[in-house]
Amino acid sequence: RHGESGGAAMAAAMQQAAQGLCSAQVAARRRSSRRASSRRCAPRAAETPSDEGLVSPSAFPAGARPPTPILDTINFPVHMKNLSIKQLEQLAEEIRKDVIYTVSKTGGHLSSSLGVVELTVALHYVFDCPMDNIVFDVGHQAYPHKILTGRRDKMHTIRQTGGLSGFTKRSESEYDPFGAGHSSTSISAALGMAAASDLKGDGKTSIAVIGDGAMTGGMAYEALNNAGFLDKNMLVVLNDNKQVSLPTANLDPSTGRLTSAQPVGALSGMLSRLQSNKPLRELREIAKGVSKQMGPEVAELTAKVDEYARGMLTTGERATLYDELGMYYIGPIDGHSMQDLVDILTEIKNTDAVGPVLLHVMTEKGRGYTPAVEAADRMHGVVPFDIETGKQKKSSGPTKAYTTYFAEGLIAEAAADERVVAIHAAMGGGTGLNLFQTRFPDRTFDVGIAEQHAVTFAAGMAAEGLNPFFAIYS
Repeated sequence: RHGESGGAAMAAAMQQAAQGLCSAQVAARRRSSRRASSRRCAPRAAETPSDEGLVSPSAFPAGARPPTPILDTINFPVHMKNLSIKQLEQLAEEIRKDVIYTVSKTGGHLSSSLGVVELTVALHYVFDCPMDNIVFDVGHQAYPHKILTGRRDKMHTIRQTGGLSGFTKRSESEYDPFGAGHSSTSISAALGMAAASDLKGDGKTSIAVIGDGAMTGGMAYEALNNAGFLDKNMLVVLNDNKQVSLPTANLDPSTGRLTSAQPVGALSGMLSRLQSNKPLRELREIAKGVSKQMGPEVAELTAKVDEYARGMLTTGERATLYDELGMYYIGPIDGHSMQDLVDILTEIKNTDAVGPVLLHVMTEKGRGYTPAVEAADRMHGVVPFDIETGKQKKSSGPTKAYTTYFAEGLIAEAAADERVVAIHAAMGGGTGLNLFQTRFPDRTFDVGIAEQHAVTFAAGMAAEGLNPFFAIYS
């Protein structure tokens, strides 16, 4: 009888959800048709990053710190809670100016932080830190996080003796629940925190923000696999700024820039909102519970129906990978749309569904600062620079850097022995092997941020008679 009544309830609920889904699809189709009609009458937009959110050099008169009226009132995340979306957008722009100004004086990681400003603001607006845990990975994306968590007045000391760390650091702030550098550890850490929260019953939310190359580390996938098995409530935010090992079809390979195919606009936002919708996700959990009571055949059938329904809402291959690992995939969404970020994060937070969620967020590395967007390396790591031109003020001392001596020595060895090859883990500049690559491009291997793989990859080469040199940045 329980099975019959549960089945009836499930059928009624699924019918209601289907009606809502159809209504949403119809409305989206109508909006899409209207936009298609208007686009046919309008000139085609250039396939380059937009000027939206662009920070003009005039914002820094005579190199002075720009005015930041809203940011000046924010010392900790709790001070943001009553801001409107428009005010949050202005806050994000002020933080972006503050990062540019600070890093122009101190050097450090610039473009990674510029790309996550809106995401960081939205996370701190929706969630309740330091009770909730946000783990940034790689840690150098955390400059906006540091600014919003009581460390703005110390940002001028970043990466200096006795100053702030360039990464997150537990001993530096209660808002840094875990230390992460290079990299790929955040999902494991957040999963451990989620499991601990379950045992303690403290109701904390654990969030891993992973990106800027960190998804190239195999440990991230080990953690995703275990997260799907443990089925703990946690959120993984994939910050996809085109430096991940997964396919990102929204990048123009000929220019390396965002194209008009990027997932922005009302239709993309509607699909992501629909997938994050609280009643829809809770309905899925109810349906899974009822179908299990009705036997394995019904459970298998409802799982296939759910997979098919979500397949119509998302982008195939991306969702399939994470779904197979047991994650509830949402996205991709525009990581610079404050409204979309706040809406979707709020839905995720307020949904009482069991299991891990992966939110795929598309961002632009170097967002808002033209010299960074146009630079080949996106001005990833910089020394002090001129804000107006982006030109870095590199010193020219009489002594070469140690990495230069290392690279020149290895180049000499490679010139004398064709078996010599060089390997690095996404650190060509930091190890000096970018110089080696200029001379021997076919004998240089960048494996991504995956040191464990790199060591074994080198061992395989050595087993076949080559002489591999793996430079580990430390």
